[in-house]
Amino acid sequence: MPSRKEIQWSQLRVGALVLAAMVVLIAVIFLISGSTGGLFSPKLRLRAFFPNASGLKTGAPVTLEGVTVGNVIRMNIVPGHNPTPVEVVMQVGMRGAAGIHTDSTVTIAQAGVLGDSYVDIDSTRATGPTPPPNDTVLTVSGTPTVQDVVQTSQQTIQHIQVLTMKLETLIDSLNSKHGLVGELINDPVLARKVLSIATNLQQVTDAISNGHGTLGKLTTDDTLYQKALTAVDRLDQITASLQAGQGTAGKLLKDDALYNNLNAAAANTKELVAGINAGHGAMGKFAKDPAFAKKLDDTVSNLDSILNKINQGHGTLGQLVENRSLYDHADQTLDQAQQLLQEFRANPKKYLQIRMKVF
Repeated sequence: MPSRKEIQWSQLRVGALVLAAMVVLIAVIFLISGSTGGLFSPKLRLRAFFPNASGLKTGAPVTLEGVTVGNVIRMNIVPGHNPTPVEVVMQVGMRGAAGIHTDSTVTIAQAGVLGDSYVDIDSTRATGPTPPPNDTVLTVSGTPTVQDVVQTSQQTIQHIQVLTMKLETLIDSLNSKHGLVGELINDPVLARKVLSIATNLQQVTDAISNGHGTLGKLTTDDTLYQKALTAVDRLDQITASLQAGQGTAGKLLKDDALYNNLNAAAANTKELVAGINAGHGAMGKFAKDPAFAKKLDDTVSNLDSILNKINQGHGTLGQLVENRSLYDHADQTLDQAQQLLQEFRANPKKYLQIRMKVF
């Protein structure tokens, strides 16, 4: 039977163990609640509304710029609060509340693809004051959930299936000799023709590279380049001569005498036209004097009448133009007169005899 002293010592050890366990428990509680400022520190309660809880649970952490500042203490469904019926009540420590503003945004994020959901507060662009207790923080759309990822993956798989079916149809068409590619794959004659064309093209390319033919000369022979360079040099010399005022073209560019002559000619022409417009001289009379113009018109009309009569055979000139016999007689008469003149010059005594008779 243990003594009374041993019993007291055993009870003391049990009490010390219980006290140590309580101290450890209190320390753990303080460590767990350290993110919110401590168990007994004041808290700021905020609310946010979301269209879907996205796997968020009570007790989930609340972060500010990635730093845990509080926890989710309650979630409710608010009927009629559409399109965001899910109410999330958060509790944030006062130290973290100093970085939250009335225009801060709240999203439901996930720790990785399959991680737990949490509430993230973004104040990078917020400038408002600290929100009062039970205030509602502006909510933005949350990050994609696992369901969203699965749905997107299903759509991608459907697109891949459609693409696979189209690829199978294309392969079947190629195997059935449809289209140019199908003929090229399945028709050996066409394949040989294409190979022959490629071979000929390679030969042509080799000939050009080796300087054969006109294209080869243009590619490898620098004679054309030298000629072009010479032509450019000559053109440069001509340009320099023009700039120096040499030659006719250079004089046209540099000599003011031609400009002065042209200017004087333009002035004289202007003066001449002004004189004509003023009625000076024959041209002016013709342009401005109606009596002179009438006389000129009458003269032209009379001349036209005379020419018409001549063409019709009227008068001596008309007969000479139209009557062939009169022309022949006149020509014969002129020939006889010419013969008579020649005989007179040869023997003038024959025609100049003076006879005197005495009665």
